[in-house]
Amino acid sequence: MHIPDGYLSPQTSAVFGVAMLPLWWQAARRVKKVVKSRYVPLVALGAAFSFVVMMFNIPIPDGTTAHAVGGGLIAILLGPWAACIAVSIALLIQALFFGDGGILAFPANAFNMAVVLPFVAYGVYRLLTRNTALTSGRRVWAGAVGAYVGLNMSALATAIEFGIQPDLFHKADGTPLYAPFHLSQAIPAMMFAHLIIAGFVEGVLTAGVVAYLQRANVPLLRINAPEVPLTEAEVRRKPVNPLRAALVALGITAVISPLGLLAPGGAFGEDTPEDLDLAKYHLSAVPEGLAKYTDFWGNTLLPGYGDGSWWQYILSALIGVVVVAAVVFGTTWLIGKVRGGEREAEDLDSPPVSAAAAAPQS
Repeated sequence: MHIPDGYLSPQTSAVFGVAMLPLWWQAARRVKKVVKSRYVPLVALGAAFSFVVMMFNIPIPDGTTAHAVGGGLIAILLGPWAACIAVSIALLIQALFFGDGGILAFPANAFNMAVVLPFVAYGVYRLLTRNTALTSGRRVWAGAVGAYVGLNMSALATAIEFGIQPDLFHKADGTPLYAPFHLSQAIPAMMFAHLIIAGFVEGVLTAGVVAYLQRANVPLLRINAPEVPLTEAEVRRKPVNPLRAALVALGITAVISPLGLLAPGGAFGEDTPEDLDLAKYHLSAVPEGLAKYTDFWGNTLLPGYGDGSWWQYILSALIGVVVVAAVVFGTTWLIGKVRGGEREAEDLDSPPVSAAAAAPQS
């Protein structure tokens, strides 16, 4: 789902850049509550988890791969605005250090995976869990449905962005300048992999974590749902350390991340433009704009997560986790500094609590 440079016109990338700036600004405002609390490590872990999950490519029958994102899960646990920041940082590090997704295409990738996915997933989840306790079984399958729908809406947005390029940007003779596939080609190719494989993986991942937390750490589920009632049995249960559990999950996912290396090629020649089936798109050469911008950013640490060996893939995962976590801590610290002088009453996420309500209950 990562769009490389050259597949979208610079004009398209600029439009998404302008659109994302106010969204990132609003996300920074909305996560003030998280920044000022002990939950900053959870945002960092969420971003690192998203980074690793997106490396975990799943082989698809057509010879390509697809991947989950984890944005729906982060939105359920910490809110969609926190998910926006977490996934955006993961995408930025992937593009800067590993060439997974383009620098020019970064705003479009962020819109698709850090805005469309978490907000759609969270909206569906909230709609399906109205008037239910945090330990209700409905929340498990609602998380699965929300994540599935969110990922597929993100894939659809990506396909549309690909598909409109030949109509908007082409030579006088109609030859595409950037992505050469039309909507009739882009939508089926994108949606096949995500409807039948990646969406279910995203849904199972989300449902599994929600079900686990219902048994082991209900307070963690309550971070983003303080008004939702808990069942008495779950309140009395001793919670598991969420940071320890998340670190174990990150380590396991990083070790098995090279599974995607088993599937060669890509649906749109995303490894290199030369992988494109030119005859399929009635082209005699790689589109000029695609060839011009494909190597826009050549300063990656491990391009494509290494040379194809499993150990470089795992090394990339570990490096990425550390860098993503560090950037999240730095970003949240900066947000806290910039916003630190504002009055608490302006916090949109934290309504005032009376002294009586804050007092311990006997």
